[in-house]
Amino acid sequence: MNIAGSYQSMFKIPELKRRILFTAAILVVYRLGSHIPVPGIDRQAMADAFEQLQGTFAGLYDMFSGGNLGNATIFALGIMPYISASIILQLLQAVVPYFEKLAKEGEEGRKKITQMTRYGTVLLALIQAFGMSFAVQAMGVVDPLMNPFGFKLMFILTLTTGTLFVMWLGEQITERGIGNGISLIIFIGIVARYPTDVLRTITQMKDGNLPWFKLLLIMAFMLAVIGGIIAITQGQRKIPVQYAKKIVGRRVLGGASTHIPMRVNTAGVIPIIFAQSIIMFPATLGNFFQNSEFWTSLSRIFSPPHAVYVVVYSALIILFAYFYTAVILNPRDVADNLKKNSGFIPGVRPGPKTAEYIDRVLTRVTLPGAIFLAAIAILPDLMIYYLNVPFYFGGTGLLIVVGVALDTLQQIESHLLMRHYDGFMNKGRLRARRT
Repeated sequence: MNIAGSYQSMFKIPELKRRILFTAAILVVYRLGSHIPVPGIDRQAMADAFEQLQGTFAGLYDMFSGGNLGNATIFALGIMPYISASIILQLLQAVVPYFEKLAKEGEEGRKKITQMTRYGTVLLALIQAFGMSFAVQAMGVVDPLMNPFGFKLMFILTLTTGTLFVMWLGEQITERGIGNGISLIIFIGIVARYPTDVLRTITQMKDGNLPWFKLLLIMAFMLAVIGGIIAITQGQRKIPVQYAKKIVGRRVLGGASTHIPMRVNTAGVIPIIFAQSIIMFPATLGNFFQNSEFWTSLSRIFSPPHAVYVVVYSALIILFAYFYTAVILNPRDVADNLKKNSGFIPGVRPGPKTAEYIDRVLTRVTLPGAIFLAAIAILPDLMIYYLNVPFYFGGTGLLIVVGVALDTLQQIESHLLMRHYDGFMNKGRLRARRT
Protein backbone atom coordinates (compact mmCIF):
# COMPACT_ATOMS: atom_id res chain seq x y z
CA MET A 1 0.00 0.00 0.00
CA ASN A 2 1.43 3.41 -0.90
CA ILE A 3 1.75 6.41 1.38
CA ALA A 4 -1.24 8.17 -0.24
CA GLY A 5 -3.38 5.15 0.67
CA SER A 6 -2.09 5.31 4.24
CA TYR A 7 -3.16 8.94 4.53
CA GLN A 8 -6.62 8.00 3.24
CA SER A 9 -6.81 5.21 5.81
CA MET A 10 -6.24 7.73 8.61
CA PHE A 11 -9.70 9.16 8.03
CA LYS A 12 -11.40 5.76 7.79
CA ILE A 13 -10.86 5.13 11.49
CA PRO A 14 -13.41 7.24 13.44
CA GLU A 15 -11.30 7.55 16.62
CA LEU A 16 -8.11 8.45 14.75
CA LYS A 17 -9.99 10.92 12.53
CA ARG A 18 -11.48 12.56 15.64
CA ARG A 19 -8.07 12.82 17.29
CA ILE A 20 -6.44 14.36 14.21
CA LEU A 21 -9.22 16.93 13.75
CA PHE A 22 -9.14 17.78 17.46
CA THR A 23 -5.36 18.32 17.30
CA ALA A 24 -5.72 20.53 14.21
CA ALA A 25 -8.45 22.60 15.93
CA ILE A 26 -6.30 23.15 19.04
CA LEU A 27 -3.33 24.25 16.92
CA VAL A 28 -5.59 26.71 15.06
CA VAL A 29 -6.68 28.17 18.41
CA TYR A 30 -3.01 28.55 19.39
CA ARG A 31 -2.16 30.32 16.13
CA LEU A 32 -5.16 32.66 16.51
CA GLY A 33 -3.98 33.59 20.00
CA SER A 34 -0.52 34.29 18.54
CA HIS A 35 -2.00 37.32 16.75
CA ILE A 36 -3.54 38.96 19.85
CA PRO A 37 -1.14 41.72 21.03
CA VAL A 38 -0.47 42.74 24.62
CA PRO A 39 -2.18 46.13 25.20
CA GLY A 40 0.06 49.16 25.51
CA ILE A 41 3.01 47.95 23.39
CA ASP A 42 4.08 49.28 20.00
CA ARG A 43 4.41 46.01 18.05
CA GLN A 44 6.44 47.50 15.22
CA ALA A 45 8.93 49.05 17.64
CA MET A 46 9.12 45.73 19.47
CA ALA A 47 9.78 43.83 16.22
CA ASP A 48 12.51 46.33 15.25
CA ALA A 49 14.13 45.94 18.67
CA PHE A 50 14.15 42.14 18.35
CA GLU A 51 15.82 42.35 14.95
CA GLN A 52 18.87 43.63 16.81
CA LEU A 53 18.64 40.87 19.43
CA GLN A 54 19.06 37.97 16.99
CA GLY A 55 21.85 35.71 18.19
CA THR A 56 21.14 36.47 21.85
CA PHE A 57 19.12 34.55 24.41
CA ALA A 58 16.09 36.68 23.54
CA GLY A 59 16.33 35.55 19.91
CA LEU A 60 16.47 31.89 21.00
CA TYR A 61 13.45 32.39 23.24
CA ASP A 62 11.60 34.06 20.37
CA MET A 63 12.18 31.00 18.15
CA PHE A 64 10.71 28.61 20.73
CA SER A 65 7.74 30.92 21.31
CA GLY A 66 6.97 30.87 17.57
CA GLY A 67 7.79 34.57 17.15
CA ASN A 68 5.26 35.57 19.83
CA LEU A 69 7.88 37.31 21.95
CA GLY A 70 9.07 39.56 19.12
CA ASN A 71 5.48 40.32 18.16
CA ALA A 72 4.49 41.07 21.78
CA THR A 73 1.45 38.78 21.82
CA ILE A 74 -0.36 37.26 24.79
CA PHE A 75 1.62 34.04 24.18
CA ALA A 76 4.97 35.87 24.34
CA LEU A 77 6.38 33.46 26.94
CA GLY A 78 5.19 30.50 24.90
CA ILE A 79 5.61 27.07 26.43
CA MET A 80 9.18 27.65 27.64
CA PRO A 81 8.30 28.03 31.37
CA TYR A 82 6.62 24.61 31.23
CA ILE A 83 9.62 23.06 29.46
CA SER A 84 12.00 24.65 31.98
CA ALA A 85 9.91 23.33 34.89
CA SER A 86 9.84 19.84 33.33
CA ILE A 87 13.62 19.81 32.88
CA ILE A 88 14.16 21.00 36.46
CA LEU A 89 11.92 18.19 37.78
CA GLN A 90 13.80 15.64 35.66
CA LEU A 91 17.12 16.84 37.03
CA LEU A 92 15.77 16.71 40.59
CA GLN A 93 14.73 13.08 40.04
CA ALA A 94 18.38 12.26 39.36
CA VAL A 95 19.84 13.99 42.45
CA VAL A 96 17.09 14.20 45.13
CA PRO A 97 15.94 10.88 46.66
CA TYR A 98 12.37 12.16 47.29
CA PHE A 99 11.78 12.94 43.62
CA GLU A 100 13.50 9.71 42.56
CA LYS A 101 11.09 7.80 44.82
CA LEU A 102 8.11 9.65 43.33
CA ALA A 103 9.21 8.71 39.80
CA LYS A 104 9.22 5.02 40.80
CA GLU A 105 5.76 5.06 42.41
CA GLY A 106 3.96 4.48 39.14
CA GLU A 107 0.85 6.39 38.14
CA GLU A 108 0.39 8.17 41.48
CA GLY A 109 3.97 9.37 41.48
CA ARG A 110 3.66 10.66 37.91
CA LYS A 111 0.52 12.57 38.86
CA LYS A 112 2.35 14.30 41.73
CA ILE A 113 5.29 15.18 39.46
CA THR A 114 2.90 16.56 36.84
CA GLN A 115 1.20 18.70 39.49
CA MET A 116 4.57 20.00 40.70
CA THR A 117 5.51 20.79 37.09
CA ARG A 118 2.37 22.90 36.73
CA TYR A 119 3.12 24.82 39.92
CA GLY A 120 6.69 25.33 38.72
CA THR A 121 5.35 26.63 35.40
CA VAL A 122 3.26 29.26 37.19
CA LEU A 123 6.23 30.35 39.30
CA LEU A 124 8.65 30.56 36.37
CA ALA A 125 6.09 32.36 34.19
CA LEU A 126 5.54 34.99 36.91
CA ILE A 127 9.30 35.52 37.34
CA GLN A 128 9.98 35.74 33.60
CA ALA A 129 7.02 38.03 32.96
CA PHE A 130 8.13 40.28 35.85
CA GLY A 131 11.64 40.60 34.41
CA MET A 132 10.31 41.09 30.89
CA SER A 133 8.03 43.93 32.03
CA PHE A 134 11.12 45.95 32.99
CA ALA A 135 12.90 44.95 29.76
CA VAL A 136 10.12 46.18 27.44
CA GLN A 137 9.92 49.47 29.35
CA ALA A 138 13.68 49.89 28.96
CA MET A 139 13.31 49.29 25.21
CA GLY A 140 10.95 52.27 24.97
CA VAL A 141 8.18 50.31 23.23
CA VAL A 142 5.49 50.96 25.87
CA ASP A 143 2.79 53.58 25.37
CA PRO A 144 3.99 56.60 27.44
CA LEU A 145 0.39 57.38 28.47
CA MET A 146 0.10 54.13 30.42
CA ASN A 147 0.67 54.08 34.17
CA PRO A 148 3.99 52.21 34.76
CA PHE A 149 2.72 50.15 37.71
CA GLY A 150 -0.58 49.37 36.00
CA PHE A 151 1.24 48.30 32.84
CA LYS A 152 3.58 45.95 34.76
CA LEU A 153 0.68 44.32 36.60
CA MET A 154 -1.36 43.90 33.41
CA PHE A 155 1.71 42.64 31.49
CA ILE A 156 2.62 40.03 34.14
CA LEU A 157 -0.95 38.71 34.45
CA THR A 158 -1.46 38.60 30.68
CA LEU A 159 1.74 36.70 29.89
CA THR A 160 1.36 34.28 32.81
CA THR A 161 -2.24 33.52 31.85
CA GLY A 162 -1.19 33.07 28.22
CA THR A 163 1.48 30.53 29.23
CA LEU A 164 -0.98 28.57 31.37
CA PHE A 165 -3.49 28.54 28.51
CA VAL A 166 -0.82 27.26 26.09
CA MET A 167 0.14 24.58 28.63
CA TRP A 168 -3.53 23.53 28.88
CA LEU A 169 -3.80 23.38 25.07
CA GLY A 170 -0.74 21.11 24.94
CA GLU A 171 -2.13 18.80 27.61
CA GLN A 172 -5.45 18.58 25.77
CA ILE A 173 -3.64 17.48 22.59
CA THR A 174 -1.68 14.83 24.49
CA GLU A 175 -4.81 13.50 26.20
CA ARG A 176 -7.45 13.75 23.47
CA GLY A 177 -5.50 14.38 20.27
CA ILE A 178 -2.57 12.75 18.48
CA GLY A 179 1.11 13.30 19.27
CA ASN A 180 2.84 15.07 22.14
CA GLY A 181 0.96 18.33 22.70
CA ILE A 182 3.85 20.39 24.06
CA SER A 183 6.12 19.33 21.20
CA LEU A 184 3.42 20.12 18.62
CA ILE A 185 2.97 23.62 20.09
CA ILE A 186 6.68 24.31 19.51
CA PHE A 187 6.49 22.57 16.11
CA ILE A 188 3.64 24.72 14.79
CA GLY A 189 5.31 27.90 16.08
CA ILE A 190 8.49 27.14 14.12
CA VAL A 191 6.68 25.96 10.98
CA ALA A 192 4.47 29.08 10.97
CA ARG A 193 7.58 31.17 10.27
CA TYR A 194 8.66 29.12 7.25
CA PRO A 195 6.27 30.76 4.71
CA THR A 196 7.70 34.18 5.61
CA ASP A 197 11.23 32.83 5.24
CA VAL A 198 10.37 31.35 1.84
CA LEU A 199 8.93 34.68 0.67
CA ARG A 200 12.05 36.50 1.87
CA THR A 201 14.18 34.03 -0.08
CA ILE A 202 12.08 34.53 -3.25
CA THR A 203 12.31 38.31 -2.84
CA GLN A 204 16.09 38.13 -2.55
CA MET A 205 16.23 35.99 -5.69
CA LYS A 206 14.13 38.51 -7.64
CA ASP A 207 16.31 41.38 -6.44
CA GLY A 208 19.43 39.52 -7.54
CA ASN A 209 20.82 39.29 -4.01
CA LEU A 210 20.61 35.51 -3.90
CA PRO A 211 22.42 33.65 -6.71
CA TRP A 212 21.18 30.27 -7.84
CA PHE A 213 24.18 28.40 -6.47
CA LYS A 214 23.50 29.76 -2.97
CA LEU A 215 19.86 28.70 -3.21
CA LEU A 216 20.96 25.22 -4.27
CA LEU A 217 23.42 25.20 -1.37
CA ILE A 218 20.61 26.04 1.09
CA MET A 219 18.37 23.31 -0.34
CA ALA A 220 21.18 20.74 -0.32
CA PHE A 221 22.01 21.59 3.29
CA MET A 222 18.35 21.30 4.35
CA LEU A 223 17.94 17.92 2.63
CA ALA A 224 21.19 16.65 4.18
CA VAL A 225 20.14 17.84 7.64
CA ILE A 226 16.65 16.31 7.31
CA GLY A 227 18.11 12.99 6.15
CA GLY A 228 20.67 13.05 8.95
CA ILE A 229 18.05 13.88 11.57
CA ILE A 230 15.86 10.98 10.44
CA ALA A 231 18.84 8.60 10.51
CA ILE A 232 20.05 9.78 13.93
CA THR A 233 16.54 9.92 15.43
CA GLN A 234 15.68 6.38 14.38
CA GLY A 235 19.19 4.98 14.82
CA GLN A 236 19.58 2.56 17.70
CA ARG A 237 21.88 -0.09 19.09
CA LYS A 238 19.92 -3.22 20.02
CA ILE A 239 21.19 -5.04 23.10
CA PRO A 240 19.86 -8.65 23.06
CA VAL A 241 17.98 -9.78 26.18
CA GLN A 242 16.92 -13.32 27.11
CA TYR A 243 14.26 -14.11 29.74
CA ALA A 244 14.57 -17.31 31.77
CA LYS A 245 11.78 -19.89 31.66
CA LYS A 246 9.56 -20.19 34.72
CA ILE A 247 6.97 -22.88 35.51
CA VAL A 248 3.81 -21.47 37.08
CA GLY A 249 1.31 -24.23 37.72
CA ARG A 250 1.09 -26.19 34.49
CA ARG A 251 2.25 -23.34 32.29
CA VAL A 252 5.76 -22.44 31.20
CA LEU A 253 6.31 -18.68 31.19
CA GLY A 254 9.24 -16.64 29.87
CA GLY A 255 11.97 -17.90 27.63
CA ALA A 256 11.38 -15.09 25.16
CA SER A 257 14.13 -13.19 23.37
CA THR A 258 13.92 -9.43 22.93
CA HIS A 259 16.24 -6.43 22.94
CA ILE A 260 16.89 -3.10 24.66
CA PRO A 261 16.99 -0.26 22.09
CA MET A 262 19.75 2.25 22.86
CA ARG A 263 19.02 5.42 20.91
CA VAL A 264 21.80 7.27 19.13
CA ASN A 265 20.16 10.55 20.14
CA THR A 266 18.46 9.81 23.45
CA ALA A 267 18.58 13.43 24.65
CA GLY A 268 16.81 14.93 21.61
CA VAL A 269 17.20 18.69 21.18
CA ILE A 270 17.74 19.42 24.89
CA PRO A 271 21.60 19.55 24.68
CA ILE A 272 21.38 22.30 22.03
CA ILE A 273 18.93 24.30 24.16
CA PHE A 274 21.20 24.05 27.23
CA ALA A 275 24.31 24.91 25.23
CA GLN A 276 22.66 27.87 23.47
CA SER A 277 21.43 29.26 26.78
CA ILE A 278 25.03 29.36 28.05
CA ILE A 279 26.86 30.40 24.88
CA MET A 280 24.40 33.25 24.20
CA PHE A 281 24.74 34.69 27.69
CA PRO A 282 27.87 36.82 26.89
CA ALA A 283 26.23 38.13 23.70
CA THR A 284 23.11 39.07 25.68
CA LEU A 285 25.16 40.93 28.28
CA GLY A 286 27.17 42.63 25.54
CA ASN A 287 23.92 43.90 24.07
CA PHE A 288 22.92 45.45 27.39
CA PHE A 289 26.37 46.89 28.17
CA GLN A 290 27.34 48.25 24.77
CA ASN A 291 29.50 50.99 26.32
CA SER A 292 31.70 48.46 28.11
CA GLU A 293 34.73 47.38 26.10
CA PHE A 294 35.10 44.20 28.19
CA TRP A 295 31.57 42.92 27.54
CA THR A 296 31.73 43.94 23.89
CA SER A 297 34.96 41.96 23.40
CA LEU A 298 33.56 38.98 25.29
CA SER A 299 30.42 39.10 23.17
CA ARG A 300 32.51 39.10 19.99
CA ILE A 301 34.57 36.10 21.16
CA PHE A 302 31.46 34.05 21.98
CA SER A 303 29.71 34.86 18.70
CA PRO A 304 30.05 33.10 15.33
CA PRO A 305 32.33 32.58 13.50
CA HIS A 306 35.00 33.02 16.20
CA ALA A 307 37.01 29.85 16.88
CA VAL A 308 36.35 30.07 20.63
CA TYR A 309 32.60 30.11 19.94
CA VAL A 310 32.82 27.04 17.68
CA VAL A 311 34.96 25.01 20.10
CA VAL A 312 33.08 25.94 23.30
CA TYR A 313 29.63 25.57 21.71
CA SER A 314 30.50 22.12 20.28
CA ALA A 315 31.98 20.97 23.60
CA LEU A 316 28.91 22.15 25.53
CA ILE A 317 26.52 20.31 23.20
CA ILE A 318 28.50 17.05 23.50
CA LEU A 319 28.78 17.48 27.29
CA PHE A 320 25.05 18.11 27.75
CA ALA A 321 24.19 15.21 25.41
CA TYR A 322 25.98 12.83 27.78
CA PHE A 323 24.67 14.59 30.88
CA TYR A 324 21.00 14.55 29.87
CA THR A 325 21.24 10.98 28.56
CA ALA A 326 22.55 9.93 31.98
CA VAL A 327 19.65 11.78 33.65
CA ILE A 328 16.84 10.13 31.68
CA LEU A 329 18.39 6.66 31.26
CA ASN A 330 20.08 5.09 34.29
CA PRO A 331 21.93 1.84 33.39
CA ARG A 332 21.69 0.66 37.02
CA ASP A 333 17.87 0.92 36.95
CA VAL A 334 17.73 -0.96 33.63
CA ALA A 335 19.93 -3.72 35.04
CA ASP A 336 17.81 -3.97 38.23
CA ASN A 337 14.58 -4.22 36.20
CA LEU A 338 16.07 -6.98 34.06
CA LYS A 339 17.15 -8.91 37.16
CA LYS A 340 13.70 -8.56 38.79
CA ASN A 341 12.04 -9.95 35.66
CA SER A 342 14.52 -12.84 35.29
CA GLY A 343 16.07 -11.22 32.23
CA PHE A 344 19.74 -11.23 31.29
CA ILE A 345 22.08 -10.19 28.50
CA PRO A 346 23.73 -13.28 26.96
CA GLY A 347 27.36 -13.50 28.06
CA VAL A 348 27.00 -10.81 30.77
CA ARG A 349 26.46 -11.52 34.46
CA PRO A 350 23.27 -9.96 35.97
CA GLY A 351 23.53 -7.01 38.35
CA PRO A 352 26.51 -4.60 38.38
CA LYS A 353 28.20 -6.24 35.36
CA THR A 354 25.04 -5.71 33.29
CA ALA A 355 24.88 -2.07 34.39
CA GLU A 356 28.53 -1.59 33.39
CA TYR A 357 27.92 -3.21 30.00
CA ILE A 358 24.85 -1.04 29.29
CA ASP A 359 26.74 2.08 30.41
CA ARG A 360 29.65 1.23 28.09
CA VAL A 361 27.32 0.69 25.11
CA LEU A 362 25.39 3.88 25.90
CA THR A 363 28.60 5.91 26.13
CA ARG A 364 29.76 4.72 22.71
CA VAL A 365 26.42 5.07 20.94
CA THR A 366 25.81 8.60 22.29
CA LEU A 367 29.01 10.03 20.79
CA PRO A 368 27.96 10.10 17.08
CA GLY A 369 24.57 11.57 18.05
CA ALA A 370 26.25 14.31 20.11
CA ILE A 371 28.69 15.15 17.29
CA PHE A 372 25.80 15.33 14.82
CA LEU A 373 23.89 17.72 17.12
CA ALA A 374 26.94 19.96 17.35
CA ALA A 375 27.35 19.94 13.55
CA ILE A 376 23.77 20.93 12.71
CA ALA A 377 23.83 23.66 15.38
CA ILE A 378 27.05 25.27 14.13
CA LEU A 379 26.98 24.79 10.34
CA PRO A 380 24.15 27.32 9.66
CA ASP A 381 26.09 30.04 11.51
CA LEU A 382 29.26 29.29 9.57
CA MET A 383 27.36 29.30 6.26
CA ILE A 384 25.88 32.71 7.06
CA TYR A 385 29.23 34.31 7.88
CA TYR A 386 31.61 32.61 5.44
CA LEU A 387 29.32 32.06 2.42
CA ASN A 388 26.98 35.02 3.04
CA VAL A 389 24.00 32.65 2.79
CA PRO A 390 20.72 34.04 4.20
CA PHE A 391 20.00 30.83 6.06
CA TYR A 392 16.58 31.28 7.66
CA PHE A 393 15.90 27.60 8.23
CA GLY A 394 18.19 26.99 11.20
CA GLY A 395 19.50 23.53 12.01
CA THR A 396 17.99 23.58 15.52
CA GLY A 397 14.54 24.41 14.16
CA LEU A 398 14.78 21.64 11.57
CA LEU A 399 15.81 19.17 14.28
CA ILE A 400 12.70 19.98 16.29
CA VAL A 401 10.37 19.96 13.28
CA VAL A 402 11.60 16.65 11.86
CA GLY A 403 11.76 14.97 15.29
CA VAL A 404 8.22 15.99 16.25
CA ALA A 405 6.90 15.02 12.81
CA LEU A 406 8.44 11.54 13.19
CA ASP A 407 6.93 11.11 16.66
CA THR A 408 3.48 12.12 15.44
CA LEU A 409 3.65 9.87 12.37
CA GLN A 410 4.75 6.99 14.59
CA GLN A 411 1.65 7.42 16.76
CA ILE A 412 -0.61 7.59 13.70
CA GLU A 413 1.07 4.47 12.30
CA SER A 414 0.44 2.64 15.58
CA HIS A 415 -3.28 3.41 15.29
CA LEU A 416 -3.31 2.16 11.69
CA LEU A 417 -1.49 -1.09 12.47
CA MET A 418 -3.71 -1.80 15.47
CA ARG A 419 -6.71 -1.75 13.17
CA HIS A 420 -5.01 -3.86 10.49
CA TYR A 421 -4.23 -1.01 8.09
CA ASP A 422 -0.87 -0.60 6.39
CA GLY A 423 1.44 1.97 7.93
CA PHE A 424 3.56 4.59 6.20
CA MET A 425 6.36 2.15 5.42
CA ASN A 426 6.07 -1.11 3.50
CA LYS A 427 9.15 -2.56 5.19
CA GLY A 428 9.77 -1.96 8.86
CA ARG A 429 8.10 0.65 11.04
CA LEU A 430 8.65 4.23 12.02
CA ARG A 431 10.28 4.47 15.42
CA ALA A 432 9.66 7.18 17.97
CA ARG A 433 12.58 9.05 19.52
CA ARG A 434 12.12 7.40 22.90
CA THR A 435 10.77 4.11 24.14
